Amino acid sequence: MQDDITYDLAIVGGGLAGLSLSIQMAKAGYKIILFEKEQYPFHRVCGEYISLESWDFLQGLGVDLRSLNVSQIKRLCVSAKNGKSFEQELPLGGFGISRYKLDHCLAQIAKQSRVVLFEQTRVNEINFFNDEFNIQSTIGSFKAKVAVGCFGKRSNLDVKWKRAFVLAKKNKLNNYIGVKYHIRYNFPEDLIALHNFKKGYCGISKIENEQYCFCYLTVADNLQNSGNDIKKMEQTILSANPHLKKIFNESEMLWKEPVVISQISFDKKNLIEDHVLMIGDAAGMITPLCGNGMSMALHASKIAAGQIHEFLKGTISRELMEQNYSAKWNNLFSKRLRTGRMLQRLLNDPRLTNLVIGINRYFPSLIKTLVKKTHGDPF
Repeated sequence: MQDDITYDLAIVGGGLAGLSLSIQMAKAGYKIILFEKEQYPFHRVCGEYISLESWDFLQGLGVDLRSLNVSQIKRLCVSAKNGKSFEQELPLGGFGISRYKLDHCLAQIAKQSRVVLFEQTRVNEINFFNDEFNIQSTIGSFKAKVAVGCFGKRSNLDVKWKRAFVLAKKNKLNNYIGVKYHIRYNFPEDLIALHNFKKGYCGISKIENEQYCFCYLTVADNLQNSGNDIKKMEQTILSANPHLKKIFNESEMLWKEPVVISQISFDKKNLIEDHVLMIGDAAGMITPLCGNGMSMALHASKIAAGQIHEFLKGTISRELMEQNYSAKWNNLFSKRLRTGRMLQRLLNDPRLTNLVIGINRYFPSLIKTLVKKTHGDPF
């Protein structure tokens, strides 16, 4: 397929960042093309908790959150490997909704907004030449004035471009696996729990239809030491935490097999690659324990939309668009990412985890301060 149209914006990746950006720009009157390698609806590895800072933004895009019957989450529980725990109110709170439902909803809004959305389409190359982009995909070649990468944690383009985080040696921040289930379980609807285990942690919170998202992150070594057997790892390593043992024993697993992703990296990433703007996890991942990756992706799409709009109007140059986007992104998110990396290292040490949980019983403001440092204001 050879498309002779020069699109204003090409977006690679149809997650929260890509879909929300496409809707904003299409509603502003621009010609948008978006490529997604999967077909909606589908499941992604994700904790499926969204900070309330994103509520108004999603409603503004056209997502009727109330009619979707999302859960309202107001409290946090954190437990150490030995089961010791604390509970407290979340400073802002959030809500739970599956990516299966939310992404599909946003994709429908994008199509209604006249975004040209190609599903089951992989982008193999993005080349910048003569002030425009040529996008080579599995269904043909396309041209665009601006290109944005929203392709998640790790993609074929990351490898092709030899991005620094792909080439980095294995360290404490770049060799993780994520595993997600949907379950039915007797658990408070307004509570999100974070249960720690050896070199990992697991979250549980309510989504829709009386279901719960049950998702964990751990080092790849835990799986390798369990003979690459997820069930064995869950029985021997995760279930050392009595809270997790109870969930595995008493919950109803709604899928035969979990959704799994490997080679997750929290290393720093470049925000621009050969004039392609990176948004969402492609720009930088905050550790899931912070519970704010989805809001960051949505907020970053709003920042990018503003700068791309100014460039397409001719108000600013491409160079200034890139500089402004990078500056605004770093101003909003770089401190959150650093705090997340610090917490990730802390929770890898059981002694420090026990210490934090013990201290928080007497000084509950500690966790509230950390939550505020990894979250923002409504946007």
